[in-house]
Amino acid sequence: MHREKNLQQAEQFKDIYDFIVIGGGATGVGIALEASTRGYTTLLLEKSDFTKSTSSKSTKLLHGGVRYLAQGDVALVREACVERGRLLKNAPHLTKNQAFVIPTFGWFDELKFTVGLKMYDLLAGTYSIGRSHRVSKKKALEKIPTMKPDIITAGVIYHDGQFDDSRLAVNVLQSASEHGAHILNYTSVKKLTKGDNNLVDGVVFEDLETGKEYTVKGKAIINATGVFADSVLQMDKPGAEKTIRPSQGVHVVLDKSFLPGDHAIMIPKTDDGRVLFAVPWHNKVVVGTTDTPVDNASLEPVALEEEIKFILTTAGKYMTKAPKRSDVLSIFAGLRPLAAPKAGSSKTKEISRSHKIVVSDSHLFTMVGGKWTTFRRMAQDMVEKVEKVKSWQKTESKTKKLKIHGYKKDVDLNDPLYVYGTDKEKMLELAQKEQGLDELLSESLQLIKAQVVWAVREEMARTLEDVLARRIRCLFLDAPETMRIAPVVASIVAKELGKDKAWEEKQVADFLAMANNYVCCEHLKSK
Repeated sequence: MHREKNLQQAEQFKDIYDFIVIGGGATGVGIALEASTRGYTTLLLEKSDFTKSTSSKSTKLLHGGVRYLAQGDVALVREACVERGRLLKNAPHLTKNQAFVIPTFGWFDELKFTVGLKMYDLLAGTYSIGRSHRVSKKKALEKIPTMKPDIITAGVIYHDGQFDDSRLAVNVLQSASEHGAHILNYTSVKKLTKGDNNLVDGVVFEDLETGKEYTVKGKAIINATGVFADSVLQMDKPGAEKTIRPSQGVHVVLDKSFLPGDHAIMIPKTDDGRVLFAVPWHNKVVVGTTDTPVDNASLEPVALEEEIKFILTTAGKYMTKAPKRSDVLSIFAGLRPLAAPKAGSSKTKEISRSHKIVVSDSHLFTMVGGKWTTFRRMAQDMVEKVEKVKSWQKTESKTKKLKIHGYKKDVDLNDPLYVYGTDKEKMLELAQKEQGLDELLSESLQLIKAQVVWAVREEMARTLEDVLARRIRCLFLDAPETMRIAPVVASIVAKELGKDKAWEEKQVADFLAMANNYVCCEHLKSK
């Protein structure tokens, strides 16, 4: 997957694309794969980097949605459970079965969660990944040794999926590219073009690296921009009603000692009614999340002080080793692209987590809502909607059992390179072939120079941030250590891209300014 080649292919493409997908997050990459595997010519345009916004900042869970079951949304839970099962089979190098412990506080909790989770199991059907069951207090504490023993009476164990969001997006895009899709990041759509019948028939986009504008034609234009969907809708119809109400979710990352076993924790109801997860991830622990309505979407939202405090305080109520601000290795905030609520309501829990497709009078297709777990089904629904509206011949989905690029069974989760799947051997060959690429950049992160080079050459990383935040997940795992190695990594990226010293220095400055939002204030003070 190479940007220069894709840009050249898009420029020289003399025909009309079947699909032009705007947006390179979970929704967009899924549609690009779905359309290309059905034989449609496909172009994907992302204004920043793939998953730069919401889609790199999830709780790292592939889940059916236990809380949606409590809200009575059985259809959504069933759909998510099925898609969870499919993804665990299609990308085993990036996903895994994650066991959770729900601590209980009395016999009523035990009964409620045991019965509720049995329903959860039944909805998964043949896609079930493990049966839920009650365990004694002793067993629960064996699974979660850092849980306060004096506050729980027992526990209920259930299973969901866990994954690496940005790595999955990269591999999905590589799969789409292998099926003929043209994939581009750092391409900003400036306007939609329309034909004599006032139907959208193309886009004008700017290559942000050169400033050059291109006009490309497409039979179906897809708005898959998540929290930014309304900005594209405005291009289609100025003054259009808002369809998105963003909700901010914050996570903090802690050392593995806070959750030393393999089990995760799900606190089903905190003081303000939220759900709190503590999940093992890349030998760290991700704790979150919050649900804070925001008025305006931004590419790099910043965690609010009260959100960080809420997470740490809540975790401290249940864990013997209560996390402090100085224990936080990274803080990240993302925005959920929720469908706007009914007039007069601002409560995010009243906003649907399911997806819906909006088709404008000019045939701009917009995906609203959704989540990573159901990204494949969302894409299937979108392609089939286009076929119906455009009166195209129906095609069959090829993605239900499609092995994602890098597919490899039985990876060693203790291997820091396991997320590369079958690409691992190729990268290690590169490390041996070119002098110095096998050198460690960070011992604690187990990062070698070859990973940086691979990200640029094979995964379309164009900036220092692309590498450290989304191709290699360092920024999300240990922000202070990532900031320390940033200058060395920038020099490697600059050499690979043929950039000068001024570019390299600006990359470091820009990255450090952004990364400060991922660092706890205590770490900044200690510098």
